Amino acid sequence: MLSSGFPQFQRIRSRMVHLDRTYSAVLFDMDGTLLDSSAVVERVMTDWAVQNGVDPKALLAVCQGRRTIDTIRDFATADMDCEAEAARLEAAEVSDVRGIIAVPGAANLLDRLPPDRWAIVTSAGRDLATRRLTAVGLPIPEVFVTAEDIQQGKPDPSGYLLAVERLNVRAEACLVFEDAPAGIEAGLRAGCDVIAIDFARPEVAAHVCPRVSDFREITFNLS
Repeated sequence: MLSSGFPQFQRIRSRMVHLDRTYSAVLFDMDGTLLDSSAVVERVMTDWAVQNGVDPKALLAVCQGRRTIDTIRDFATADMDCEAEAARLEAAEVSDVRGIIAVPGAANLLDRLPPDRWAIVTSAGRDLATRRLTAVGLPIPEVFVTAEDIQQGKPDPSGYLLAVERLNVRAEACLVFEDAPAGIEAGLRAGCDVIAIDFARPEVAAHVCPRVSDFREITFNLS
């Protein structure tokens, strides 16, 4: 089992978490972490599943936190053009931002972080990620790792390791915020501390790291 190697932390009031260490940088997943796009994902993925004879529940159970192309490959028929299908799905998601909201506290936290001390590492493509961040009024980071930048999606740690390299910090000095098991595993495998955000995914509670509902429930130090 992966271990977070997490330092001691305190719970204050019902869910407040204070981290007793200082970090060099903060790395964020996007969907389900900084913003909740689950309404869009459910609409688009369900439509695709029905059109292709796939069980929508099975598809939705595994698509969160992963690149679209990786999810499509899991359900593709032998003659399916997976790259074309993934591109079609992402185009549908880019055009649909109904119901997307920022996770509480996300905008305030990002506004307070120096631009060279944080990054987003997302399984979404750059166009889709930019569209969603803009739709909810969140900033586009200087270090922005998207699906196009990596060969292997989460739970492979390469996305987080690339962000660490671009920020010129050590992985063990980074704090990762994630929501999905695949992303949590990626952060842990990269050597970072990980906090789970369960705003959109209460089932993340079963995973192996501390959790909060949103960014109003946590404090930490940045050097």
